Amino acid sequence: MGQFGFGQPVLRKEDPRLLTGRGTFIDDRVLPHMAHAVFVRSTHAHARVLGIDTAAAMAAPGVIGVFTGADLAADGIPGVPLLYRPPPPPGMRPEDLKIITPNHPPLVTDRVRKVGDGIAVVVAETREAARAAADQIVVDYQALPSVTATASARDRGAPQLWPEAHLNLCFDWWQGDAAATDAAFARAAHVTTLTVVNNRVIMAAIETRGAIADYDPASLRLTLYATTQMPHNLKSQLANIIFRLPESRFRVLVGDVGGGFGGKNSLQTEHVVIAWASMRLGRPVKWIAERGEAFMTDYQARDNVTRGALALDPDGRFLAVRAETVANLGAYLANKGTIAPTLFVSSLAGVYTTPHIHVTVQGVFTNTASTDPYRGAGRPEATFLLERLIDTAARELALDPAELRRRNLIPASAIPYRTPLGLVYTSGNFAFNQAEAERLSEWASFAQRRKVAAARGRLRGLGMVHYTENTAGLWAEMAELRIEPTGAATVFIGAMSNGQGMETAYAQIVADRFGLHIDEVRVHEATDTDLVGIGRGSGGSSAIAVGGVALHRAGEAVIAKAKHLAAHLLEAAAADIEFADAEFRVAGTDRRLAFKAVAKAAYDFATLPDGITPGLSETGYSRQPNATFPTGCHVCEVEVDPETGRVEILSYLMAHDVGRILNPLLVEGQFHGGITQGLGQAGFEHTVYDPESGQLLSASFMDYQIPRADDLPSFTFVNHPTTDPGNPLGVKGCGESGATGAPAALVNAVMDALAPLGIRHIDMPLTPFRVWQAIQATRV
Repeated sequence: MGQFGFGQPVLRKEDPRLLTGRGTFIDDRVLPHMAHAVFVRSTHAHARVLGIDTAAAMAAPGVIGVFTGADLAADGIPGVPLLYRPPPPPGMRPEDLKIITPNHPPLVTDRVRKVGDGIAVVVAETREAARAAADQIVVDYQALPSVTATASARDRGAPQLWPEAHLNLCFDWWQGDAAATDAAFARAAHVTTLTVVNNRVIMAAIETRGAIADYDPASLRLTLYATTQMPHNLKSQLANIIFRLPESRFRVLVGDVGGGFGGKNSLQTEHVVIAWASMRLGRPVKWIAERGEAFMTDYQARDNVTRGALALDPDGRFLAVRAETVANLGAYLANKGTIAPTLFVSSLAGVYTTPHIHVTVQGVFTNTASTDPYRGAGRPEATFLLERLIDTAARELALDPAELRRRNLIPASAIPYRTPLGLVYTSGNFAFNQAEAERLSEWASFAQRRKVAAARGRLRGLGMVHYTENTAGLWAEMAELRIEPTGAATVFIGAMSNGQGMETAYAQIVADRFGLHIDEVRVHEATDTDLVGIGRGSGGSSAIAVGGVALHRAGEAVIAKAKHLAAHLLEAAAADIEFADAEFRVAGTDRRLAFKAVAKAAYDFATLPDGITPGLSETGYSRQPNATFPTGCHVCEVEVDPETGRVEILSYLMAHDVGRILNPLLVEGQFHGGITQGLGQAGFEHTVYDPESGQLLSASFMDYQIPRADDLPSFTFVNHPTTDPGNPLGVKGCGESGATGAPAALVNAVMDALAPLGIRHIDMPLTPFRVWQAIQATRV
């Protein structure tokens, strides 16, 4: 293992450029003759649009054009489509799964269904001129009643968003064996029930969304600069669905992206409007969301209410889990809006031997921003329910929560293990993860720490959570590896970074295999659809588990070709050539050639033997037969001030298994970010809509609290990898692991602290006020 080998904590190649202000984000781009767009958005959560007066805006200084939904409709521009349909329930044909998919127009024409709906767009010479003109557009509304609460959406008296969606129901979906689950509950010695709210969150990427469309009338070609996670997907939808033109007439370019988390992986209405406006005007048009606009219009996430139940036998063994979820989809189905609610099932088995599981999910429309996948996408919601049920059951049975979990863990000897919902775990040692977490957290001596805290007037709690999640499943990726005459390498890969450090990771894979300095490897990610012809982009913790495998296979193809050339140069049979430590060797001899010497010879046209084409450039492809299943055990320790309700997070550790680790620094960076976002949802972040007006009340960072550095402790990580046998690199996805376990870990810890007061559950977020209220209720 060299300096840049697999497992080495190589510093990020990207950081010098980004830390010295030399990154290129969307708002850094300035094109010649570029115009600027500002949207006029609905101030009502639900209303009929009776008229739009644009005359004053059209006459305003610097205005180039003012457009409404009627203009786009006249050109036949459709709405944003639903891209993903979940698998049908057992016994149902895919075509029989009914999903209500109302039109999601780029600009609404007759009725707004959420605050922030786009009504018109002003294009002007400057952003300031566009904003000033937008303020002069007058919209005549007839206000209608609205519904924003998930639990109220299906009430018979609730306002209806869409005539085709009776009682606001978008879909009714289920998985598992209902009869077997019911039978298990019927014979259970103990049943724990709990209703939990998985609160809505605002993704709050550090860089807001934006787009610049540049249509060239001469070539009839549109270039879209976008803050997207999936450029090729965006290009395909624009070409094939929105404009119905050949893909060759579209190009998507992405620079540095300041965070995505799922909220930037879909086609969005602004992409359509800005692209159409550029085509209409024949010049570049730029739109950058202001932060307040982002709060209202970005895809949001989570937001479901679940009634869960856990059945146990007399020995505390799990018999069955039942979950009934209502998932808030917002006013419209987002491009991938059905993913998170239905991926809920993929983590509901957890790491336990529960033989029977049944889950139902109802997706509902409300007068809120649409929801879409967010870090974990369904897996954190399922883990939260399951792990809260287990802790609650342990308390009801007077058992140590760690002991109850231990009794039900899938043993390592049972791997591969098929869950009741059909997933197959191909690796993992869950008992070891828990043992390490207990040891590092000093679980056994917690009672003494609780006594010390009580003497200071504090309530101390300890929470444990297991997680597992399917990542990088059944997705495809391609990578091209080109070796230059100097032996340096250039990578073209269909994945891309939103801040994860993929440039470093892919360079490290190549440097490790070929003995190169990491600076000898250039990486071109899927940030230019002309340069990299196909790619999936960023999402689902797939960067290394899928993209890395594609690059690995490209490297093996390069070596296979180079062996034939090395055999010619060493006057040996190709079958006798071995490659290791950046050298080609004749087996059983001391005859060898450095990799760089063979690379140079590959470009010497005069001496190449017959049958070997010049150069060393190969393509690798990856489509894994099964998902990878990262897993781990989180432990969180807290203290609660009973007089103020303030929760102090004292320590947080994670005993994890994400397979073979390429770069520990990058992995721990993913853990830090994921845990922080999970703790943010559990303890800080509160998306609030006014129940009467439907207005978003938490519409700025003054009202929506994300965690700060001083809210968090230092994190402790310990890795116990089990190699995924289906992955050639032995890796598993890691990007969502922290976010999947953290919400339940914090809530379990706080509920443990409050258990002596008889408090059973508090819904997230556990703000000081909510905790204080619960404590005060026990003193009445």
